[in-house]
Amino acid sequence: MRFTFLKMPAKILFLAVLHLSCQGETAKPPAPPERIPVLAWGGPPQGETSAARYRELAEAGFTHNYSGFSSLEKMQEALDVAKAAGIKQFVSIPELEKSPEEVGRALRAHPALAGYYLRDEPSASDFEKLAAWAKRITAVDPDHPCYINLFPNYATPAQLGSATYREHLDVFIAKVPVPILSFDHYPVVGKSLRPEWYENLELVSAAARKSGKPFWAFALAVAHDPYPVATLEHLRLQVFSNLAYGAQGIQYFTYWTSKSDVWNFHEAPISVDGKKTVVYDRVRQVNDEIKNLSAVFKGATVSRPGHTGTLPRGTQAYQPAAPVTKVETSGTGAVISHLVKGAQRAVVLVNRDFLQPMPFTLTFDGTLGLREFRKDGTTADIAGREWKRDLAPGDIAVVVWDAK
Repeated sequence: MRFTFLKMPAKILFLAVLHLSCQGETAKPPAPPERIPVLAWGGPPQGETSAARYRELAEAGFTHNYSGFSSLEKMQEALDVAKAAGIKQFVSIPELEKSPEEVGRALRAHPALAGYYLRDEPSASDFEKLAAWAKRITAVDPDHPCYINLFPNYATPAQLGSATYREHLDVFIAKVPVPILSFDHYPVVGKSLRPEWYENLELVSAAARKSGKPFWAFALAVAHDPYPVATLEHLRLQVFSNLAYGAQGIQYFTYWTSKSDVWNFHEAPISVDGKKTVVYDRVRQVNDEIKNLSAVFKGATVSRPGHTGTLPRGTQAYQPAAPVTKVETSGTGAVISHLVKGAQRAVVLVNRDFLQPMPFTLTFDGTLGLREFRKDGTTADIAGREWKRDLAPGDIAVVVWDAK
């Protein structure tokens, strides 16, 4: 913009200069939009720590990364690379357990630090040791979380070290002072879902609400027996069901295909030899949808979800709540939940079938201002009291409105 100051009256000149001066002094870049964190569990290995690899990770829609490193020095190098790519990095190095205070003091000010990875799938017999470890780290760095990931509910009592899964969750929350609950569960086996998956979401979601802690949940992105190569429908069903139950972080196991003598890992987003697979673009598409839907889910409080059709184990039938007066679904059925986020309200419906589309009808009570919130972030007004759609396999439908 150009101003010809000499031709301006003095008063207008003064106001124009004052306006530009105030803009220069007070203008701030807009705050980044709220976003559900997306973690690559098993990201680029140490030997692939480069700007190009971390840009590739960011381009796939990941916000966080967890990879193991051999030393504090290598970890610091990775944090610098992550910072340049806009990625947050969890710390995992041998020194973290040997000298947690030293590591915390060395890394706590790094802008790319996400937190400290402690353990995956611990037994209850490990909880006291993990609690002491977390307290030592938190004493020098209270601003970054310690991260522990828990077993799924199909783990045996011998693996859990607890009589029941509910007890395992309760004891963990009571004993281990971490601010986030995380658990893994890989439900797609062949052409069916594990029968206990939604029960796992019920238990963790309830524990998270009771404890006032957010929970993070997984989607499986690497094939290994008996789990198939992840399709778009597999990924959507896992991610959208997690969000419908209130998950505040989505994690993928794994991003990079690991070599293993035990598991037949293949077709993660990045192959063993570092090449993109067909799963990379599928994950990128779903992550873009997560980003767009974050305006609905990030920071939302979720009412206990219900289901239509044949009820999965450990779940309850959906009971319509305003503005929904009736719901009709076909086929396998859906998971439905209600969300509250400030003045915004939402009802969410996910097709539980990852093989077949699901026609549905939602009937409303006449509440004004109902809008469909789409996966591309746009909205469209819903006219009338009935909303009918064919929902693709594993897909999500979202209706939002403003509370009066």
